Amino acid sequence: MSLIFYNTASRRKEEFIPLEEGKVGMYVCGVTVYDLCHIGHARSAIVFDVLVRYLRARGFNVTYVRNFTDVDDKIINKANEIGKDTTEIAEEYIRAFYEDMDRLGVLKADFEPKATEHIGHMIEMVQALINNGYAYIVNGDVYFSVEKFPDYGKLSGRKLEDMHAGSRIAIDEKKRHPMDFALWKAAKPGEPQWESPWGPGRPGWHIECSVMSNYYLGRTFDIHGGGRDLLFPHHENERAQSIAANGGEFARYWIHNGFVTVESEKMSKSLGNFVTIRDALEQCHPEVLRLFLLSKHYRSPIDYSQEAVSATHSGFVRIYRTLERLEEVLGSSETAQAEVSEPFLSGEGLSPFLGRFVEVLDEDLNTAGAVGLMFEKVREINKALDGVTTGQGDVKGALAEQRKELFRAATVLGILQRTPKQFFEEIPQKKVEIDPSQIEKLISQRAEARACKDWATADKIRDQLKAKGIVLEDGPKGTTWRLDV
Repeated sequence: MSLIFYNTASRRKEEFIPLEEGKVGMYVCGVTVYDLCHIGHARSAIVFDVLVRYLRARGFNVTYVRNFTDVDDKIINKANEIGKDTTEIAEEYIRAFYEDMDRLGVLKADFEPKATEHIGHMIEMVQALINNGYAYIVNGDVYFSVEKFPDYGKLSGRKLEDMHAGSRIAIDEKKRHPMDFALWKAAKPGEPQWESPWGPGRPGWHIECSVMSNYYLGRTFDIHGGGRDLLFPHHENERAQSIAANGGEFARYWIHNGFVTVESEKMSKSLGNFVTIRDALEQCHPEVLRLFLLSKHYRSPIDYSQEAVSATHSGFVRIYRTLERLEEVLGSSETAQAEVSEPFLSGEGLSPFLGRFVEVLDEDLNTAGAVGLMFEKVREINKALDGVTTGQGDVKGALAEQRKELFRAATVLGILQRTPKQFFEEIPQKKVEIDPSQIEKLISQRAEARACKDWATADKIRDQLKAKGIVLEDGPKGTTWRLDV
């Protein structure tokens, strides 16, 4: 089986062949730390978290780099607005980022550099661009000359002449071309600044990611990822300045995740539909939000709505109810979860389920297909559980293997990280609108009706209880009830 990715640079699917066999270097643009993360940030973080998990499960040694932009116009504006230091603002929102990512089950990257930790290296790259004839200095500012780089626009599929003709960029007399971009910005009063050969100032946004990716992964590496909103101008500019300064290819495979809309509208503070991760997690469990964001192919847009998230919640509850039933037969889920170790999707001899799981993820990280397979597996397990008795050792062995397969798939997707007990304790419980003794009385009446094959009465009692938020579950040991969550 070959691993296939859609490469934004070529605008087609390509077989993934890393620079060095068995090893992968991957850089993903992180957040600019001036505010709380929103659900668009969550999608990007989760998509690339799954990609890293999957590559490692397939046996690759992955070096994953995800940065923090901690010096930027937005951070400076926020600091001035509320009267705090830019460093204080950045540290506050880095902490908030980790809190949000921890709740979503997003693993830390191998390296998580801050832009301010690499100012010296940025100055070196800017100087290299000046020396190579790709950059020019104007009153302490340094600009990249897009006309000097023949491949400019190749990544995003744009032509420089078209960009110029349709440009809405404000006219800047210091620039030789409207699309030239800042590599270094001359110091302004009240802004953070560092000394440089062109005078005090600070780096431009694009140079930061070029330097940090090159520093940790080399001048050419395997995968560069990020949200589709970063394709132009950020990634286009990264690519241009990196190749102009260092040669090489820079990133060989470019992977971009699609947008998140809210109720079919582009998310915007001005529209009042800006949803932070924390807003979303007030309405749903973190694993539910994670599964929802993986339920569409990563390149496709996904529309966030309470209705859609509620549907995901209902499906997720079914999975955890199945794990609950498995615990009754096999014992604790924690032991089965602990048995999963990397690499567990490499080599031959995978079960039919895991074989299909690998096939769908090998085809451009099709998490939607992988989620569908997990629900198929849950239905298969429930069917087996419907006829099981705890004394059937051979059936228990088969169920134990199926549970292990489910956990292996879940590990890649970063879900089912809790026991059923933990999950149901973490989600809001509905109030019982009927006395428990009355519930038991109705269950007894229903049992009598079923014994007499009075199915209409039995169904009526089930529906009566369901309307009050009570779910009945029939099993080998009789009928039990629970709250509908």
